[in-house]
Amino acid sequence: MHRLFPVPRAGDVPDETFDTLDALADAYAYPAPRPEGEPWLRANMVASLDGAARHEGRSEQLSSAADMRIFGVLRALSDAVVVGAETVRQEGYRPAKARPAFAERRAALGQSPAPVIAVVSASLDLDFSLPLFAGPVVPTLVLTGAQADPARVREAEAAGAEVVVAGKGSGIDPAQALRELADRGLTRLLAEGGPRLLAQFAAADVLDELCLSIAPLVTAGDAPRIMNGPGIAVPERFRLAGLLEEDGFLFGRYVRERHARERDS
Repeated sequence: MHRLFPVPRAGDVPDETFDTLDALADAYAYPAPRPEGEPWLRANMVASLDGAARHEGRSEQLSSAADMRIFGVLRALSDAVVVGAETVRQEGYRPAKARPAFAERRAALGQSPAPVIAVVSASLDLDFSLPLFAGPVVPTLVLTGAQADPARVREAEAAGAEVVVAGKGSGIDPAQALRELADRGLTRLLAEGGPRLLAQFAAADVLDELCLSIAPLVTAGDAPRIMNGPGIAVPERFRLAGLLEEDGFLFGRYVRERHARERDS
């Protein structure tokens, strides 16, 4: 895997070492903790050259071995993985694993052995018998609204999940959802979609970083973009923080411009 940006300088780590998990973990490390325990929300998505976030309903066919390595590293660095219920159903989500390669790094940061999976669902239309809810290393969270069906809430809790109310209506309030996670010590957050949930986070002005894999593929069709939901009145600018390449796939890391300016000052 080669680094295209920042341009390597004399004495930098050679490009080929980005094939190691440690080098990737260093490249994608979260920034230093923010004041007053504020969360940092990073999203990780893959898209085709023509902008599709999925092919035949799933992202798997747009991925690659390198993309899956970065996917695993980003998960291993996070406190919690936030994902929408539709993505859980379509992608067949399972619990996050405790990975020995990251055990020491996570222990040093006071993290649990594996990240928490936090599923966002208004209807709670989920199969709570699946391993994601019944057998994770750490209990799965279900983020929903105050008007969620009480019977479904009880079913989720009986399966071992923790139901977190993060909105006054049937759905969540994105900012409140992040506060609820931060109150549980989960501040290094990773959103894995789907496109509608990610658009909600962006429209609520809580998305700090986007890790975007561009696949050298075209799909045509009517698949959604990586954000496919509420719009933003004034487009938010992100600054390129890193760019890796392998086998024609580009792996970009973008940070909100305001955060980049703070870091540079």
